[in-house]
Amino acid sequence: MVGYIPSVSALKTFRKTIMTLLLCVSSNYLFTRDHPCITWSGLSKTIPILLFVPEAAVSKDGTICCVGERYSLAFKIVRTESRLVRRILTNHGFHEVHPNSNDFNLMWTGSHLKPYILRSLQDFQKVNHFPRSYELTRKDRLYKNIQRMQQTHGFKNFHIVPQTFVLPSEYQEFCNCFAKDKGPWIIKPVASSRGRGIYLVSNPNQISMDENILVSRYINNPLLIDEFKFDVRLYVLVTSYDPLLIYVYEEGLARFATVKYDRTSKNIKNTFMHLTNYSVNKKSSDYVSCDDPEVEDYGNKWSMSALLRYLKQEGKDTTMLMRQVEDLIIKTLLSAELQIAAACKMFVPHKTNCFELYGFDVLIDSNLKPWLLEVNLSPSLAW
Repeated sequence: MVGYIPSVSALKTFRKTIMTLLLCVSSNYLFTRDHPCITWSGLSKTIPILLFVPEAAVSKDGTICCVGERYSLAFKIVRTESRLVRRILTNHGFHEVHPNSNDFNLMWTGSHLKPYILRSLQDFQKVNHFPRSYELTRKDRLYKNIQRMQQTHGFKNFHIVPQTFVLPSEYQEFCNCFAKDKGPWIIKPVASSRGRGIYLVSNPNQISMDENILVSRYINNPLLIDEFKFDVRLYVLVTSYDPLLIYVYEEGLARFATVKYDRTSKNIKNTFMHLTNYSVNKKSSDYVSCDDPEVEDYGNKWSMSALLRYLKQEGKDTTMLMRQVEDLIIKTLLSAELQIAAACKMFVPHKTNCFELYGFDVLIDSNLKPWLLEVNLSPSLAW
Protein backbone atom coordinates (compact mmCIF):
# COMPACT_ATOMS: atom_id res chain seq x y z
CA MET A 1 0.00 0.00 0.00
CA VAL A 2 1.06 3.58 -0.45
CA GLY A 3 2.38 5.70 2.39
CA TYR A 4 -0.29 7.99 3.74
CA ILE A 5 1.90 11.10 3.96
CA PRO A 6 4.68 10.47 1.44
CA SER A 7 7.90 12.38 1.67
CA VAL A 8 8.42 15.07 -0.94
CA SER A 9 10.71 13.70 -3.61
CA ALA A 10 13.81 15.60 -4.59
CA LEU A 11 12.53 15.18 -8.13
CA LYS A 12 9.59 17.54 -7.69
CA THR A 13 10.02 18.73 -11.24
CA PHE A 14 8.96 15.29 -12.38
CA ARG A 15 5.62 15.17 -10.60
CA LYS A 16 3.99 14.85 -13.98
CA THR A 17 5.52 11.38 -14.17
CA ILE A 18 2.49 9.74 -12.68
CA MET A 19 3.83 6.26 -12.21
CA THR A 20 6.77 4.01 -12.95
CA LEU A 21 5.20 1.45 -15.27
CA LEU A 22 6.57 -2.04 -15.67
CA LEU A 23 6.99 -3.30 -19.21
CA CYS A 24 7.76 -6.96 -19.74
CA VAL A 25 9.76 -7.45 -22.93
CA SER A 26 10.49 -10.62 -24.83
CA SER A 27 12.52 -13.13 -22.84
CA ASN A 28 14.57 -13.71 -25.98
CA TYR A 29 16.42 -10.48 -25.21
CA LEU A 30 19.62 -10.85 -23.22
CA PHE A 31 20.18 -8.01 -20.77
CA THR A 32 23.15 -7.17 -18.64
CA ARG A 33 22.26 -8.30 -15.12
CA ASP A 34 23.43 -5.14 -13.38
CA HIS A 35 21.79 -2.55 -15.64
CA PRO A 36 19.92 0.10 -13.54
CA CYS A 37 16.80 -0.14 -15.73
CA ILE A 38 16.51 -3.92 -15.58
CA THR A 39 15.19 -6.15 -12.84
CA TRP A 40 14.57 -9.87 -13.04
CA SER A 41 11.35 -11.72 -12.32
CA GLY A 42 10.12 -15.30 -12.19
CA LEU A 43 11.07 -18.17 -9.91
CA SER A 44 14.48 -18.54 -11.53
CA LYS A 45 14.92 -14.78 -12.11
CA THR A 46 15.14 -15.20 -15.88
CA ILE A 47 12.37 -12.84 -17.01
CA PRO A 48 13.70 -9.33 -17.70
CA ILE A 49 11.55 -6.38 -16.61
CA LEU A 50 12.31 -2.90 -17.88
CA LEU A 51 11.88 -0.19 -15.23
CA PHE A 52 11.14 3.34 -16.38
CA VAL A 53 12.96 5.97 -14.32
CA PRO A 54 11.50 9.46 -13.72
CA GLU A 55 14.76 11.28 -14.55
CA ALA A 56 14.13 10.43 -18.20
CA ALA A 57 11.10 12.77 -18.18
CA VAL A 58 13.38 15.78 -18.66
CA SER A 59 16.78 14.56 -19.76
CA LYS A 60 18.37 11.91 -21.96
CA ASP A 61 20.98 9.72 -20.33
CA GLY A 62 23.16 7.37 -22.37
CA THR A 63 23.04 4.60 -19.78
CA ILE A 64 19.26 4.65 -19.69
CA CYS A 65 18.84 5.17 -23.41
CA CYS A 66 21.06 2.27 -24.46
CA VAL A 67 18.57 -0.40 -23.36
CA GLY A 68 15.89 0.50 -25.86
CA GLU A 69 18.39 1.28 -28.60
CA ARG A 70 20.36 -1.93 -28.19
CA TYR A 71 17.32 -4.17 -28.42
CA SER A 72 15.28 -2.09 -30.89
CA LEU A 73 12.34 -1.57 -28.53
CA ALA A 74 9.47 0.24 -30.22
CA PHE A 75 6.29 2.08 -29.30
CA LYS A 76 3.39 3.71 -31.04
CA ILE A 77 0.95 6.38 -29.86
CA VAL A 78 -2.55 6.27 -31.32
CA ARG A 79 -5.43 8.76 -31.09
CA THR A 80 -3.87 10.82 -28.33
CA GLU A 81 -1.16 13.41 -27.77
CA SER A 82 0.85 12.10 -24.84
CA ARG A 83 3.96 14.24 -24.80
CA LEU A 84 5.12 12.94 -21.44
CA VAL A 85 4.74 9.28 -22.46
CA ARG A 86 6.53 9.93 -25.75
CA ARG A 87 9.39 11.70 -23.97
CA ILE A 88 9.78 8.95 -21.35
CA LEU A 89 9.87 6.22 -23.98
CA THR A 90 12.17 8.09 -26.35
CA ASN A 91 14.61 8.86 -23.55
CA HIS A 92 14.70 5.16 -22.69
CA GLY A 93 15.84 4.43 -26.23
CA PHE A 94 12.51 3.30 -27.70
CA HIS A 95 11.88 4.32 -31.29
CA GLU A 96 8.43 5.41 -32.42
CA VAL A 97 6.73 3.53 -35.23
CA HIS A 98 3.78 4.48 -37.40
CA PRO A 99 0.34 4.11 -35.75
CA ASN A 100 -0.53 1.42 -38.31
CA SER A 101 2.60 -0.64 -37.61
CA ASN A 102 2.36 -3.98 -35.80
CA ASP A 103 6.06 -3.97 -34.90
CA PHE A 104 5.88 -2.54 -31.38
CA ASN A 105 6.48 -3.45 -27.76
CA LEU A 106 4.09 -0.85 -26.32
CA MET A 107 0.98 0.73 -27.79
CA TRP A 108 -0.32 3.80 -25.98
CA THR A 109 -3.78 4.85 -27.12
CA GLY A 110 -6.33 7.39 -25.96
CA SER A 111 -9.37 5.23 -26.63
CA HIS A 112 -10.72 1.70 -26.27
CA LEU A 113 -9.23 -1.00 -28.48
CA LYS A 114 -11.13 -3.04 -31.05
CA PRO A 115 -11.32 -6.79 -30.33
CA TYR A 116 -9.40 -7.71 -33.49
CA ILE A 117 -6.45 -5.58 -32.31
CA LEU A 118 -6.43 -7.24 -28.90
CA ARG A 119 -6.62 -10.72 -30.41
CA SER A 120 -3.56 -10.03 -32.58
CA LEU A 121 -1.25 -9.12 -29.68
CA GLN A 122 1.91 -11.17 -29.19
CA ASP A 123 3.23 -12.15 -25.78
CA PHE A 124 5.85 -9.36 -25.66
CA GLN A 125 3.39 -6.59 -26.58
CA LYS A 126 1.51 -4.36 -24.17
CA VAL A 127 -1.41 -1.96 -24.57
CA ASN A 128 -2.62 0.60 -22.04
CA HIS A 129 -6.29 -0.42 -21.91
CA PHE A 130 -8.29 -3.46 -20.88
CA PRO A 131 -11.33 -4.50 -22.87
CA ARG A 132 -14.61 -3.25 -21.37
CA SER A 133 -12.89 -0.72 -19.11
CA TYR A 134 -15.91 1.47 -19.89
CA GLU A 135 -17.57 -0.54 -17.09
CA LEU A 136 -15.66 1.89 -14.86
CA THR A 137 -15.19 4.97 -17.01
CA ARG A 138 -18.76 5.44 -18.28
CA LYS A 139 -20.66 7.10 -15.46
CA ASP A 140 -23.87 5.11 -15.97
CA ARG A 141 -22.06 1.75 -16.10
CA LEU A 142 -19.95 2.66 -13.06
CA TYR A 143 -23.00 3.51 -10.99
CA LYS A 144 -24.93 0.42 -12.06
CA ASN A 145 -21.99 -1.81 -11.18
CA ILE A 146 -21.66 -0.25 -7.74
CA GLN A 147 -25.43 -0.43 -7.26
CA ARG A 148 -25.29 -4.15 -8.03
CA MET A 149 -22.60 -4.61 -5.38
CA GLN A 150 -24.76 -2.69 -2.89
CA GLN A 151 -27.64 -5.08 -3.55
CA THR A 152 -25.41 -8.16 -3.34
CA HIS A 153 -23.12 -7.28 -0.45
CA GLY A 154 -25.12 -4.71 1.48
CA PHE A 155 -25.74 -1.03 0.84
CA LYS A 156 -23.56 0.12 3.73
CA ASN A 157 -20.55 -1.87 2.53
CA PHE A 158 -20.56 -0.17 -0.88
CA HIS A 159 -21.89 3.26 0.07
CA ILE A 160 -19.14 5.02 -1.87
CA VAL A 161 -21.20 7.08 -4.34
CA PRO A 162 -24.06 9.55 -3.75
CA GLN A 163 -27.60 8.42 -4.54
CA THR A 164 -27.92 8.46 -8.33
CA PHE A 165 -30.53 7.96 -11.06
CA VAL A 166 -30.02 7.30 -14.78
CA LEU A 167 -32.37 9.42 -16.88
CA PRO A 168 -34.63 9.21 -18.76
CA SER A 169 -35.19 5.54 -17.78
CA GLU A 170 -35.39 6.29 -14.03
CA TYR A 171 -37.08 9.68 -14.27
CA GLN A 172 -40.15 8.68 -12.25
CA GLU A 173 -38.01 7.18 -9.48
CA PHE A 174 -36.03 10.40 -9.37
CA CYS A 175 -39.18 12.52 -9.11
CA ASN A 176 -40.45 10.35 -6.25
CA CYS A 177 -37.15 10.84 -4.44
CA PHE A 178 -37.10 14.56 -5.23
CA ALA A 179 -40.51 14.95 -3.57
CA LYS A 180 -38.81 13.90 -0.31
CA ASP A 181 -35.47 15.67 -0.85
CA LYS A 182 -35.39 18.86 -2.90
CA GLY A 183 -31.68 18.69 -3.41
CA PRO A 184 -29.78 20.32 -4.96
CA TRP A 185 -28.92 17.62 -7.50
CA ILE A 186 -26.05 17.53 -9.96
CA ILE A 187 -26.50 16.56 -13.62
CA LYS A 188 -23.76 14.80 -15.62
CA PRO A 189 -23.77 13.35 -19.16
CA VAL A 190 -22.94 9.64 -18.94
CA ALA A 191 -19.92 9.78 -21.26
CA SER A 192 -18.42 13.27 -20.96
CA SER A 193 -15.20 14.47 -19.37
CA ARG A 194 -13.45 17.66 -18.19
CA GLY A 195 -16.61 19.04 -16.60
CA ARG A 196 -18.50 19.35 -19.87
CA GLY A 197 -22.28 19.38 -19.59
CA ILE A 198 -22.34 19.37 -15.77
CA TYR A 199 -24.78 21.63 -13.91
CA LEU A 200 -26.83 21.80 -10.71
CA VAL A 201 -30.62 21.89 -10.41
CA SER A 202 -33.15 22.43 -7.65
CA ASN A 203 -36.15 21.29 -9.67
CA PRO A 204 -36.72 18.38 -12.13
CA ASN A 205 -38.12 20.88 -14.64
CA GLN A 206 -34.62 22.33 -15.01
CA ILE A 207 -33.24 19.07 -16.40
CA SER A 208 -32.67 18.71 -20.13
CA MET A 209 -33.10 15.11 -21.28
CA ASP A 210 -31.80 15.36 -24.83
CA GLU A 211 -29.31 12.60 -23.98
CA ASN A 212 -28.75 9.94 -21.34
CA ILE A 213 -27.70 11.63 -18.10
CA LEU A 214 -26.89 10.89 -14.50
CA VAL A 215 -28.65 12.77 -11.71
CA SER A 216 -26.83 12.50 -8.39
CA ARG A 217 -27.52 13.90 -4.99
CA TYR A 218 -25.20 16.89 -4.63
CA ILE A 219 -22.82 16.63 -1.68
CA ASN A 220 -23.48 20.02 -0.11
CA ASN A 221 -21.15 19.61 2.87
CA PRO A 222 -17.75 19.35 1.19
CA LEU A 223 -14.60 19.69 3.25
CA LEU A 224 -13.32 23.21 2.64
CA ILE A 225 -9.87 24.76 2.76
CA ASP A 226 -9.89 28.53 3.20
CA GLU A 227 -13.61 28.33 2.29
CA PHE A 228 -12.90 26.76 -1.12
CA LYS A 229 -14.25 23.45 -2.33
CA PHE A 230 -11.76 20.93 -3.73
CA ASP A 231 -11.55 17.36 -4.96
CA VAL A 232 -8.69 14.90 -5.29
CA ARG A 233 -7.32 13.22 -8.42
CA LEU A 234 -5.64 9.89 -7.70
CA TYR A 235 -3.78 7.72 -10.18
CA VAL A 236 -4.53 4.00 -10.01
CA LEU A 237 -2.73 1.36 -12.06
CA VAL A 238 -4.26 -2.06 -12.71
CA THR A 239 -1.97 -4.69 -14.21
CA SER A 240 -4.37 -7.63 -14.02
CA TYR A 241 -8.05 -8.36 -13.37
CA ASP A 242 -7.52 -12.10 -12.87
CA PRO A 243 -6.19 -11.92 -10.22
CA LEU A 244 -6.97 -8.28 -9.52
CA LEU A 245 -3.71 -6.36 -8.99
CA ILE A 246 -3.97 -2.69 -8.02
CA TYR A 247 -1.28 -0.05 -7.47
CA VAL A 248 -2.13 3.38 -6.06
CA TYR A 249 0.42 6.07 -6.81
CA GLU A 250 1.46 7.80 -3.60
CA GLU A 251 1.18 11.27 -5.11
CA GLY A 252 -1.87 12.97 -6.59
CA LEU A 253 -3.53 16.34 -7.01
CA ALA A 254 -5.95 18.47 -5.02
CA ARG A 255 -7.93 20.70 -7.39
CA PHE A 256 -9.65 23.78 -6.03
CA ALA A 257 -12.65 25.78 -7.16
CA THR A 258 -11.98 29.46 -7.81
CA VAL A 259 -14.94 30.98 -5.93
CA LYS A 260 -15.53 30.54 -2.20
CA TYR A 261 -18.20 27.98 -1.38
CA ASP A 262 -21.71 29.04 -0.40
CA ARG A 263 -24.42 26.49 0.36
CA THR A 264 -27.31 28.85 -0.43
CA SER A 265 -29.28 28.16 -3.59
CA LYS A 266 -28.70 31.66 -5.01
CA ASN A 267 -25.29 30.54 -6.32
CA ILE A 268 -26.40 27.19 -7.70
CA LYS A 269 -25.41 28.10 -11.26
CA ASN A 270 -21.91 29.29 -10.40
CA THR A 271 -19.74 26.52 -11.84
CA PHE A 272 -16.54 28.17 -10.55
CA MET A 273 -17.89 27.59 -7.04
CA HIS A 274 -19.34 24.10 -7.35
CA LEU A 275 -17.09 22.37 -9.89
CA THR A 276 -13.41 21.68 -9.24
CA ASN A 277 -12.38 20.51 -12.72
CA TYR A 278 -9.26 22.22 -14.02
CA SER A 279 -10.82 22.50 -17.48
CA VAL A 280 -13.61 24.58 -15.96
CA ASN A 281 -11.70 26.72 -13.46
CA LYS A 282 -8.80 27.63 -15.74
CA LYS A 283 -11.31 29.90 -17.51
CA SER A 284 -11.97 31.83 -14.30
CA SER A 285 -10.32 35.21 -13.84
CA ASP A 286 -9.58 34.09 -10.26
CA TYR A 287 -7.61 31.01 -11.30
CA VAL A 288 -4.11 30.98 -9.82
CA SER A 289 -1.43 28.75 -11.34
CA CYS A 290 1.90 27.90 -9.78
CA ASP A 291 4.85 27.17 -12.04
CA ASP A 292 7.39 26.69 -9.23
CA PRO A 293 7.95 22.93 -8.75
CA GLU A 294 9.24 23.59 -5.23
CA VAL A 295 5.86 25.00 -4.10
CA GLU A 296 3.15 22.38 -3.55
CA ASP A 297 0.45 24.26 -1.62
CA TYR A 298 -0.18 27.43 -3.60
CA GLY A 299 -2.78 28.26 -6.22
CA ASN A 300 -5.65 26.13 -7.48
CA LYS A 301 -3.65 22.89 -7.65
CA TRP A 302 -1.86 21.34 -4.69
CA SER A 303 0.01 18.09 -4.48
CA MET A 304 -1.64 15.28 -2.52
CA SER A 305 1.30 15.39 -0.11
CA ALA A 306 0.68 19.07 0.61
CA LEU A 307 -3.03 18.45 1.14
CA LEU A 308 -2.40 15.64 3.62
CA ARG A 309 0.17 17.68 5.53
CA TYR A 310 -2.29 20.57 5.78
CA LEU A 311 -5.13 18.31 6.99
CA LYS A 312 -2.88 16.67 9.56
CA GLN A 313 -1.84 20.09 10.89
CA GLU A 314 -5.57 20.87 11.21
CA GLY A 315 -5.99 17.80 13.41
CA LYS A 316 -7.58 15.53 10.81
CA ASP A 317 -6.93 11.79 10.89
CA THR A 318 -5.21 11.46 7.52
CA THR A 319 -4.26 7.83 8.09
CA MET A 320 -7.91 6.87 8.48
CA LEU A 321 -8.85 9.07 5.52
CA MET A 322 -6.40 7.33 3.20
CA ARG A 323 -7.50 3.91 4.39
CA GLN A 324 -11.04 4.85 3.41
CA VAL A 325 -9.82 6.17 0.05
CA GLU A 326 -7.99 2.90 -0.64
CA ASP A 327 -11.11 0.98 0.40
CA LEU A 328 -13.15 3.08 -2.06
CA ILE A 329 -10.68 2.36 -4.88
CA ILE A 330 -10.65 -1.38 -4.22
CA LYS A 331 -14.45 -1.62 -4.06
CA THR A 332 -14.83 0.41 -7.24
CA LEU A 333 -12.54 -1.93 -9.16
CA LEU A 334 -14.19 -5.00 -7.62
CA SER A 335 -17.53 -3.80 -8.98
CA ALA A 336 -16.29 -4.23 -12.57
CA GLU A 337 -13.78 -7.03 -12.00
CA LEU A 338 -15.85 -9.91 -13.35
CA GLN A 339 -16.97 -8.14 -16.53
CA ILE A 340 -13.47 -6.96 -17.44
CA ALA A 341 -11.85 -10.28 -16.52
CA ALA A 342 -14.36 -12.11 -18.73
CA ALA A 343 -13.62 -9.75 -21.62
CA CYS A 344 -9.89 -10.38 -21.18
CA LYS A 345 -10.42 -14.14 -21.43
CA MET A 346 -12.45 -13.63 -24.58
CA PHE A 347 -10.25 -11.13 -26.43
CA VAL A 348 -6.75 -11.00 -24.93
CA PRO A 349 -4.40 -13.86 -25.92
CA HIS A 350 -1.80 -13.37 -23.16
CA LYS A 351 -2.48 -12.42 -19.54
CA THR A 352 0.26 -9.77 -19.50
CA ASN A 353 -0.85 -7.89 -22.65
CA CYS A 354 -2.92 -5.21 -20.89
CA PHE A 355 -2.50 -2.65 -18.16
CA GLU A 356 -4.46 0.50 -17.43
CA LEU A 357 -3.92 3.78 -15.64
CA TYR A 358 -7.16 5.28 -14.28
CA GLY A 359 -7.79 8.72 -12.87
CA PHE A 360 -10.02 8.48 -9.77
CA ASP A 361 -11.78 11.71 -8.78
CA VAL A 362 -12.74 11.73 -5.11
CA LEU A 363 -14.58 14.34 -3.02
CA ILE A 364 -14.05 14.50 0.74
CA ASP A 365 -16.95 15.77 2.81
CA SER A 366 -16.86 17.68 6.10
CA ASN A 367 -17.08 14.38 8.02
CA LEU A 368 -13.90 13.23 6.28
CA LYS A 369 -15.81 10.64 4.25
CA PRO A 370 -14.50 10.16 0.69
CA TRP A 371 -17.03 9.92 -2.16
CA LEU A 372 -16.26 8.61 -5.63
CA LEU A 373 -17.17 11.16 -8.30
CA GLU A 374 -15.93 9.33 -11.40
CA VAL A 375 -13.20 7.17 -12.92
CA ASN A 376 -11.38 8.66 -15.91
CA LEU A 377 -10.14 6.83 -18.97
CA SER A 378 -6.71 8.03 -20.15
CA PRO A 379 -6.30 10.67 -17.41
CA SER A 380 -4.23 13.72 -18.18
CA LEU A 381 -0.57 13.38 -17.20
CA ALA A 382 0.07 17.12 -17.28
CA TRP A 383 0.63 19.14 -14.12
